[in-house]
Amino acid sequence: MIRRKARDIERFVGMDRFMAEIDRRGYQVAKNSGEYIIFCNRAPVRWLTPPR
Repeated sequence: MIRRKARDIERFVGMDRFMAEIDRRGYQVAKNSGEYIIFCNRAPVRWLTPPR
């Protein structure tokens, strides 16, 4: 897993190129609060929440 600021991705490579590389590698990415979290494998991501 890698975490990067959204503005850095836009500034250094651009969103189109970034997403093309994510797709080429079969990775998944999530965005939260101005950061992208990149899951560097092809395994499914499960979001866990505490019981209510």
